[in-house]
Amino acid sequence: MILTARTWFFLGFLACLSMMLIALYFQYVVGLEPCPLCITQRVGTILVGLIFLIAALHHPGRTGTRVYAITGFVVAMLGAAVSIRHLYIQSLPPDQVPACGPGLAYVFEYFPLTETIKLLFSGTGECAEVLWTFLGLSIPGWTLVAFIGLGVLSLAQFWNPRT
Repeated sequence: MILTARTWFFLGFLACLSMMLIALYFQYVVGLEPCPLCITQRVGTILVGLIFLIAALHHPGRTGTRVYAITGFVVAMLGAAVSIRHLYIQSLPPDQVPACGPGLAYVFEYFPLTETIKLLFSGTGECAEVLWTFLGLSIPGWTLVAFIGLGVLSLAQFWNPRT
């Protein structure tokens, strides 16, 4: 049985929602504070989820489904790139880790927008800490796996015969 693109997009939205619920659990229940790259990955997850939700609700024709498929894939791959950067920072020896910066609330309040964006995408020393692992992968590792899965799910709708 082949599911419609609309169903797949909705399932992708539910996956993104689950990712955000897990992130909020880690932050508010476990007590893990998100670093700048974590926040950027959350934004990527939200954007992919919104694209999937809009695609599911819109229920476009063949051309619209392909536009959503490509858009969802591109945004998921941008999120994957941020996850790769995060994993790279985590793999650095301690003497090569970037300096820790001020808290995100302070940065958003007092830094210019260009500096804030640069900080969110480049990461700081806090991003090098590995606070949790499962099956040998840290949170950005699992996020990378999820972004790749979401990208594949999205791109597969380009060829899904059922819209």
